[in-house]
Amino acid sequence: MISSAKSSACFAEAKKYIPGGVNSPVRAFRSVGLDPRFIRKGKGSRIYDIDGNEYIDYVCSWGPCILGHAYPPVINAVKEVCENGLTFGAPTERETELARLIIEAVPAIDRVRLVSSGTEAVMSAIRVARGFTKRNKIIKFTGNYHGHSDGLLVKAGSGLLTESIPDSGGVPEGYVAYTLLADYNNEDSVKALFDAEKDDIAALIVEPVAANMGVVPPKPGFLEFLRDITEKNGSLLIFDEVITGFRLSYGGAGEYFGVKPDMVTLGKIVGGGMPLAAYGGRADVMGVIAPEGPVYQAGTLSGNPVAVTAGIETLKALKDNKELYESIDRKAAVLEKAFRDSGRTVNRVGSLLSAFFTDKEVTNYATALSSDTKAFASYFGRMLEEGIYVAPSQFEAMFVSAAHTDEDIERTAKAIQVCAK
Repeated sequence: MISSAKSSACFAEAKKYIPGGVNSPVRAFRSVGLDPRFIRKGKGSRIYDIDGNEYIDYVCSWGPCILGHAYPPVINAVKEVCENGLTFGAPTERETELARLIIEAVPAIDRVRLVSSGTEAVMSAIRVARGFTKRNKIIKFTGNYHGHSDGLLVKAGSGLLTESIPDSGGVPEGYVAYTLLADYNNEDSVKALFDAEKDDIAALIVEPVAANMGVVPPKPGFLEFLRDITEKNGSLLIFDEVITGFRLSYGGAGEYFGVKPDMVTLGKIVGGGMPLAAYGGRADVMGVIAPEGPVYQAGTLSGNPVAVTAGIETLKALKDNKELYESIDRKAAVLEKAFRDSGRTVNRVGSLLSAFFTDKEVTNYATALSSDTKAFASYFGRMLEEGIYVAPSQFEAMFVSAAHTDEDIERTAKAIQVCAK
């Protein structure tokens, strides 16, 4: 059995000062009945904990490390820019460079605003949608997670599923009164909401590939349906691509599926591992943002040079090596087959995949909830012992990176066939 004594001691100490001992709930390992591993460093496809254990990492900081940990061009560029100062609260040329790269890559984005987190990007995009349409309500899907802003913590999947919290304390009813819930992959549920509320629906927001109730792909035609019904009703379609952006393809899910939303939110990869996110869309929609328009949004650290530099170097690497998408998709397909051979239900889109401990096809929130979380916890613990680090939650994704070697994948596939049965 691998040692975790130092991590357990650090966790006990952390709980004296930090709620639950962690700064994001899923990190606490509560759903898998273990103490979290405290990480010392990462390099390539590996992370190393303070007890000296080495793991092949499929969390990849929840997605942004598509090039692997400590990718040298990113690290070197960040070191260099740090010598000139960390943040100014004033414009820099690098912000424009990153904005240009994003707009060139993502077909739906004509103009873009940089922020510091996915939550902030989504919160701001929804405010813009309301300001542009002069309507109040939004539609979201049960099990889709769009950050922890008050109006979106309704059946939000991910950590809320893991912790068995259906909603969040501290959110007044009035905040969620303007949030309408539809069932992912269910067109009739969306039609019913538009029939009842169509004159006051500002936007429909969706994870084009759900990745916070486990990976759940859209059914054929579902995203096209959302594009059509929002257009007919004068509502904006927002793709939350905090996870799928620059991962499914260089142009994100919109390019991957051939569907063009009105707005897109980005995070994770766009910051190259640093705290950075973005929201963008049609020029007329983005034109309502201050100082050009009446919709206010600001942030001292928005577009700070350190995070922007990491984002620039990451996007340049992806742009110059688009063939890596085919490579990481191929590697993810090997893991998918290993799960299927072990008898597991598995969903995969590109380099995103999830195995579900259920015998049902998982197409929405309800079928995801049929998973046996105790069986998942056993699988998680066994994988950890094999030196494979996967997300400590049934309802999260595995992320394959360009740093994962064929040897890594082969070793992981063998571990899956043993641990997932």
